[in-house]
Amino acid sequence: MKLKVITSALLFSTTLFGATAMADIRSQTVIEIPTQTIQLEQNWDKIFPKSDKVEHHKVTFKNRYGITLAADLYIPKDVIGKLPAVAVSGPFGAVKEQSSGLYAQTLAERGFITVAFDPSFTGESSGLPRNQASGDINTEDFSAAIDYLGSLDNVDQNRIGILGVCGWGGMALNAAAIDTRIKAVATSVMYDMSRVISKGYNDSMTKEQRLAMKQALNDSRWDDAKNGYATKNPRNNIPADQITDETPKFMADYSRFYTTERGFHIRAANSNPDGSWVLTMPLSFANMPLLSYANEISAATLIVAGEKAHSRYFSEDTFKAVGSQNKELVIVPDASHTDLYDNRTNKIPFDKFEQFFKDNLK
Repeated sequence: MKLKVITSALLFSTTLFGATAMADIRSQTVIEIPTQTIQLEQNWDKIFPKSDKVEHHKVTFKNRYGITLAADLYIPKDVIGKLPAVAVSGPFGAVKEQSSGLYAQTLAERGFITVAFDPSFTGESSGLPRNQASGDINTEDFSAAIDYLGSLDNVDQNRIGILGVCGWGGMALNAAAIDTRIKAVATSVMYDMSRVISKGYNDSMTKEQRLAMKQALNDSRWDDAKNGYATKNPRNNIPADQITDETPKFMADYSRFYTTERGFHIRAANSNPDGSWVLTMPLSFANMPLLSYANEISAATLIVAGEKAHSRYFSEDTFKAVGSQNKELVIVPDASHTDLYDNRTNKIPFDKFEQFFKDNLK
């Protein structure tokens, strides 16, 4: 009986505190965090040709953590009135000049206002240390892109969707689970970064291996604290000319995309030969799982995976977990993971993405 009284008192005091705090917040003066000034590259430096069917603008906007994000805005030419819009990002370790920009520009050619953005800490976006990642902050990046798109006069706020490629597929779904403004969410060859980092590929990490990983990551923090800066991992992908018969196919595919003319970009963590992600990047993903509330996703959901992609199981398992009654899983025949990074093999199902967003952003 005493325990029940204590519990009731705690619940009452917590509720009272929450109500009082909300009232205080509403009465306080809001302190504005200014958008940072970033020197953006104005020359066309994408891995894909510039389209003559869309207008292109470099833009910036900030997320609720005060980090300024750099983005490419694509607007269909000769279109009048308010349009549906789509925010795009990914793959994990890539920049907007690579796959996300291709997806964004192609969707803009098909009638959508789109924005491809560099996530916090990467590319031209702000945030220190460089080449860091966070499931929470990067999920917020998608919501910040929604904020930005919804502020445009030519965007219908009730017709906004998002699309995530690779690791940002998981972030996109995580955003859709919390942000009710998202009316449609699509993924392409998605990864669940928290799952792969905490459990290894195909959930193969043993308890002993996980403990060793945590020890190594946390031991590296001593060096960071001593040096005053975050230590970077060495290059993320081996040069294509160092691929051997022993190299796992998916790693060879990554290298052939990120380290060659096909997909190389100097600002991408996955391309940069001088170092990729900071060494402690996996910590938050290893301890705080994404997609815990996938069952709460109510937005229309399209999950696209390659038939031969090593990542296919992420898409299939996540599809089962998504709660939306309007969801579809598409397996692209004979496609590997990186086949859907660019359209070199004409395997990206752009017609499917277009129809999905047209059907669900109307």
